[in-house]
Amino acid sequence: MAVDCSHTKPGIEIASLTDVGRQRSNNEDSYLYWEPDSHEEFLRKGRLAVIADGMGGYEGGQEASRLAVDTVRHVYDCAFNSDPQHTLIEALAVAHQNIQRYAEEHPKFHGMGTTCTALSIIGRELRFAHVGDSRLYLVRPETVSRLTRDHSYVGRLVESGIVRSEDAESHPQRHILTAALGSGKDVVPDSPDHPIALNEGDTLVLCTDGLWSVVGEPDISGVVRSNTPADACRLLVNMALERGGPDNVTLLVLRITP
Repeated sequence: MAVDCSHTKPGIEIASLTDVGRQRSNNEDSYLYWEPDSHEEFLRKGRLAVIADGMGGYEGGQEASRLAVDTVRHVYDCAFNSDPQHTLIEALAVAHQNIQRYAEEHPKFHGMGTTCTALSIIGRELRFAHVGDSRLYLVRPETVSRLTRDHSYVGRLVESGIVRSEDAESHPQRHILTAALGSGKDVVPDSPDHPIALNEGDTLVLCTDGLWSVVGEPDISGVVRSNTPADACRLLVNMALERGGPDNVTLLVLRITP
């Protein structure tokens, strides 16, 4: 499964890849890349990318992540307002409500939920909204930055100084989430205070924990810098599989081009 990027508008190079992994029988990850068809709408709304990692049993996780991705795309397209950042936050809030409603209507899916990280690029300005422990990295020629923080039990331990960040990715309790779409009464997505300016050559990596829990930040950034987005996707998924592939592995790689 991969996003068809053959018709993307100039200014970006995109690739994506997902794999069920070595130890799962189904894939609970969902993702998309979207841009409006018309030039006028593209100038206003820019580009949208979303990734979600579902939880809640064989079909529940699949359904939750699919609902999240579809809802974010629909809200961003159909309810876009003058503040793109607010639109992303509202899109995640609506997805949260839709997942809860679906679980109420289908009791066998009680407890379903999903992570969700959604970004938009308008011109060369990046905005995003985030809930859960899927990650967004910004890879530049000399630096790599993780733009999201993990909404997880171990993430809290890192923020409190109890666990070192380099130990968090292999911590046995790293998968315990403290926030997810569909879980709890309200959801408050993380988002940047201001748009992040992107430069030519910058690369964004959206990925689920099936990648980052076994392939560390130095490897991710090194592979991304040295390869095209398509090759980077293949190499990183293969690295995750070679290291056991304990979970579904999904990533999108978006590189800013002239």
